[in-house]
Amino acid sequence: MQFSDEFLDRWEHIINEVSMTEVPLECIKKVVIKIDGRKQKTINLQALRRQGLDTDQIEIALNRTLTDLGDSVRDVDFVVDVSAVANMVQPETDKLLKDL
Repeated sequence: MQFSDEFLDRWEHIINEVSMTEVPLECIKKVVIKIDGRKQKTINLQALRRQGLDTDQIEIALNRTLTDLGDSVRDVDFVVDVSAVANMVQPETDKLLKDL
Protein backbone atom coordinates (compact mmCIF):
# COMPACT_ATOMS: atom_id res chain seq x y z
CA MET A 1 0.00 0.00 0.00
CA GLN A 2 1.34 3.47 -0.88
CA PHE A 3 0.94 6.26 1.69
CA SER A 4 1.26 10.03 1.32
CA ASP A 5 4.23 11.83 2.88
CA GLU A 6 1.87 13.59 5.29
CA PHE A 7 0.39 10.27 6.43
CA LEU A 8 3.88 8.78 6.98
CA ASP A 9 4.97 11.91 8.87
CA ARG A 10 2.08 11.38 11.32
CA TRP A 11 3.11 7.75 11.81
CA GLU A 12 6.74 8.72 12.25
CA HIS A 13 5.70 11.16 15.00
CA ILE A 14 3.71 8.39 16.72
CA ILE A 15 6.58 5.91 16.46
CA ASN A 16 9.09 8.40 17.85
CA GLU A 17 6.94 8.77 20.96
CA VAL A 18 7.02 5.03 21.73
CA SER A 19 9.72 3.52 23.91
CA MET A 20 10.92 0.50 21.97
CA THR A 21 12.42 -2.50 23.69
CA GLU A 22 11.38 -5.05 21.09
CA VAL A 23 10.72 -4.32 17.45
CA PRO A 24 9.53 -6.97 14.98
CA LEU A 25 12.10 -7.50 12.22
CA GLU A 26 9.36 -6.81 9.68
CA CYS A 27 9.32 -3.21 10.95
CA ILE A 28 13.07 -2.59 10.73
CA LYS A 29 14.64 -1.04 7.66
CA LYS A 30 18.29 -1.14 8.78
CA VAL A 31 20.37 -2.17 11.77
CA VAL A 32 23.40 -0.03 12.60
CA ILE A 33 25.94 -1.81 14.80
CA LYS A 34 28.48 0.50 16.43
CA ILE A 35 31.74 -1.24 17.23
CA ASP A 36 35.10 -0.42 18.83
CA GLY A 37 37.22 2.23 17.19
CA ARG A 38 34.28 4.49 16.27
CA LYS A 39 33.42 2.15 13.41
CA GLN A 40 30.02 0.86 12.46
CA LYS A 41 28.46 -1.88 10.38
CA THR A 42 25.09 -1.35 8.73
CA ILE A 43 22.85 -4.27 7.77
CA ASN A 44 20.17 -3.22 5.31
CA LEU A 45 17.24 -5.54 6.10
CA GLN A 46 15.13 -3.99 3.35
CA ALA A 47 17.77 -4.97 0.77
CA LEU A 48 17.92 -8.51 2.19
CA ARG A 49 14.14 -8.81 1.81
CA ARG A 50 14.38 -7.66 -1.82
CA GLN A 51 16.99 -10.38 -2.36
CA GLY A 52 14.42 -12.94 -1.24
CA LEU A 53 15.45 -13.66 2.35
CA ASP A 54 12.59 -14.33 4.73
CA THR A 55 12.38 -13.11 8.32
CA ASP A 56 13.90 -16.27 9.79
CA GLN A 57 16.90 -16.07 7.45
CA ILE A 58 17.39 -12.39 8.24
CA GLU A 59 17.24 -13.09 11.98
CA ILE A 60 19.86 -15.84 11.62
CA ALA A 61 22.17 -13.53 9.62
CA LEU A 62 21.74 -10.71 12.13
CA ASN A 63 22.39 -12.98 15.11
CA ARG A 64 25.45 -14.46 13.37
CA THR A 65 26.85 -10.99 12.71
CA LEU A 66 26.32 -9.89 16.32
CA THR A 67 27.90 -13.11 17.61
CA ASP A 68 30.89 -12.71 15.27
CA LEU A 69 31.44 -9.13 16.41
CA GLY A 70 31.14 -10.21 20.05
CA ASP A 71 32.52 -7.86 22.68
CA SER A 72 33.48 -5.23 20.11
CA VAL A 73 29.77 -4.22 19.84
CA ARG A 74 29.15 -0.95 21.69
CA ASP A 75 25.61 -0.14 20.56
CA VAL A 76 22.91 -1.31 18.17
CA ASP A 77 20.49 1.14 16.55
CA PHE A 78 17.36 0.18 14.63
CA VAL A 79 16.09 2.30 11.75
CA VAL A 80 12.33 1.74 11.76
CA ASP A 81 10.46 1.29 8.48
CA VAL A 82 7.57 3.71 8.98
CA SER A 83 5.67 2.35 5.96
CA ALA A 84 5.84 -1.20 7.32
CA VAL A 85 4.53 -0.08 10.72
CA ALA A 86 1.70 1.87 9.10
CA ASN A 87 0.81 -1.13 6.91
CA MET A 88 0.63 -3.36 9.99
CA VAL A 89 -1.22 -1.01 12.31
CA GLN A 90 -3.50 1.10 10.12
CA PRO A 91 -5.90 -1.73 9.10
CA GLU A 92 -6.43 -2.64 12.77
CA THR A 93 -6.89 1.01 13.67
CA ASP A 94 -9.48 1.37 10.91
CA LYS A 95 -11.36 -1.68 12.24
CA LEU A 96 -11.39 -0.33 15.78
CA LEU A 97 -12.55 3.12 14.74
CA LYS A 98 -15.07 2.18 12.03
CA ASP A 99 -18.12 2.50 14.30
CA LEU A 100 -17.16 5.83 15.85
